[in-house]
Amino acid sequence: MKEFELKYGCNPNQKPSKIFMHDGSELPIEILNGKPGYINFLDAFNSYQLVKEIKEATGMCAATSFKHVSPTSAAVGRKLPEKLKKACFVDDIEGLDDSPLACAYARARGTDRMSSFGDWIALSDVCDVTTATLVKREVSDGIIAPGYEPEALEILKSKKKGNYNIVKIDENYKPDPIERKQVYGITFEQGRNEFKINNELLENVVTDNKDIPADAKIDLIIALITLKYTQSNSVCFAVDGQAIGVGAGQQSRIHCTRLAGNKADIWHLRQHDKVLNLPFLDTLGRPAPSRSQRRRRRSISRRLPA
Repeated sequence: MKEFELKYGCNPNQKPSKIFMHDGSELPIEILNGKPGYINFLDAFNSYQLVKEIKEATGMCAATSFKHVSPTSAAVGRKLPEKLKKACFVDDIEGLDDSPLACAYARARGTDRMSSFGDWIALSDVCDVTTATLVKREVSDGIIAPGYEPEALEILKSKKKGNYNIVKIDENYKPDPIERKQVYGITFEQGRNEFKINNELLENVVTDNKDIPADAKIDLIIALITLKYTQSNSVCFAVDGQAIGVGAGQQSRIHCTRLAGNKADIWHLRQHDKVLNLPFLDTLGRPAPSRSQRRRRRSISRRLPA
């Protein structure tokens, strides 16, 4: 497939709209289900870069939950403590501990559930059945991964009345070292941001204490790579193999820091015994988009950078 026609661009009035390779070659993706839009693909390609880089840097599978071209969180495949499972509403997922990929997405999705409502998902590895089962019950626009187990693919296809966006990407794809975009008819050109964030970056410790624990290095790498794909200004708090507070796109660095810090505080608070034992009604269901929300999401003008 050399090009894919989109429903419209960032806004419904922006037509025609499509994705294609500048050199006329084949696109490095397969669309297995649905019809992703312009914003969907911005989320898909940015989010996949994030999880691919985290896996390369840590050697662990990774997942991220993206919304409006910024990650709400990113995480590696570590088992969740029991309290975190309850706080993320995944304590009923059978076989969760046996799927590092599902653990990664459970962490990423569970960090900031309000921002993740209607997210785009990226996985560093082939999507398994447990991960697909977790994704199926969340309100989400689409997913990108290097592959899908057959049963997992069928589970995902059943979402959104069969219209869930599922994209497979060639994990060996290497983009052109020069990237271009147009603003107001004027073309910008620059080298891709290929800066490597890994353990080598953390070797030059300038403080008196030179000892950075291995777990802390993983958290630093996750935070730095998450920030690489977050709209500036951006701040990230990370702990235990995941980003727990991301502040994105604020004009003021102070407000950005407050936003990220508040999310991190809430992440901790949700795991407190008093919060976990709040007496919710048994009839209270999982979040789902109302008809008015769906109409509003379609009508809102989205102003996002490429």
